[in-house]
Amino acid sequence: MVSRIYARRVRDKLQKFPAVALVGPRQCGKTTLAQQLNGTYFDMETVGSEARLDAEWDKLVQGRNLVVIDEAQQAPDVFSRLRGAIDADRKRNGRFLLLGSVSLDLMTSVSESLAGRLGLVRMSPLILPELKAQQMDNLWLRGGFPDGGVLSPEMFPEWQHDYLELLVSRDLPAWGVPGKPQQMMRLLAMLAAIHGQPLNASQLGASLALDYKTVLSRCDDLEGAFLIRRLQPYSANIKKRLVKAPRVYWHDSGLLHGQMNVASLDQLYQQPWLGQSWEGFVIEQTLASLSAVGKRTQPFFFRTSDGYKLDLVLDWGSERWAIEIKLTSNPSIETIERLHKTADMIDAQRRILICRVARKIENERLLVINLPGWLKSLTG
Repeated sequence: MVSRIYARRVRDKLQKFPAVALVGPRQCGKTTLAQQLNGTYFDMETVGSEARLDAEWDKLVQGRNLVVIDEAQQAPDVFSRLRGAIDADRKRNGRFLLLGSVSLDLMTSVSESLAGRLGLVRMSPLILPELKAQQMDNLWLRGGFPDGGVLSPEMFPEWQHDYLELLVSRDLPAWGVPGKPQQMMRLLAMLAAIHGQPLNASQLGASLALDYKTVLSRCDDLEGAFLIRRLQPYSANIKKRLVKAPRVYWHDSGLLHGQMNVASLDQLYQQPWLGQSWEGFVIEQTLASLSAVGKRTQPFFFRTSDGYKLDLVLDWGSERWAIEIKLTSNPSIETIERLHKTADMIDAQRRILICRVARKIENERLLVINLPGWLKSLTG
């Protein structure tokens, strides 16, 4: 069994809060992690679990065992009861662990009932720091879902196809997300085709017979279900015109490649969008790794209308990091010089080139490093 970095985060949050919400996409490993904590477990998607929780509520609240409620969004009535139990003994921490497959933006009952009483951990599928460095390309191709990705290569990409169809036809409607399944599948296909590119909601809407506001609302829902990420532009006070539309990335590269009918690394290297796939993979591994160890930053991209760009800008408040991502083992001097020139536009203190070099190159301002080394520096 793979040891998950997130386990330490959950235990730390349980020491500080009466309740903790562990949220992330379906099948990313939340239940497996929770069951390792030896609590009393309830799955709200299982027949009888809600009735059992109701019947045993007083005993559970008075007891000392951790109460784990899986797929908590399926039982919204429980949140007001949680609030009452917590407020009756506010000094007791580590009492409840809620698991959810949608973000707290969609779990409105949680945000309304448990504000100030709840710690939050966002969990992703497997990330490279939880695996061996030599598994990087397998993780990139197949994604991090334990059952259908890097640990189960024989299931790829059939598992990814089934996952998305079930999510669209069953889960999204159950979570109150509007939209016909066929229309949502078409939207997913279009979002896969523009992975790493600006989001033009009007253009997508025209293809789907929807207005741009509806497309943006659907993207909100897909973001809340941890399928896509919209990376916002970094605004700098410079004379050049900036690209201001957000860029769309899929969280899991295996789901992306399944949507694009890529089944092998050889096929992936033949794709015209190869660079965007690698870029999105590195961005997601970076942000998920930072989240896993509790490091907070604001991520952006930066691009001018005349082509100067940074794939990722990390704003830490006290300083900015300018990051460029290249699928090469031999970066050119011109690439590094252009990175410096673009980083100067936003006054970035650190300049980082993530590529596939064998050994890192580092000085006071520049770091050239491979992805395993980069993620180790973030999580170590």
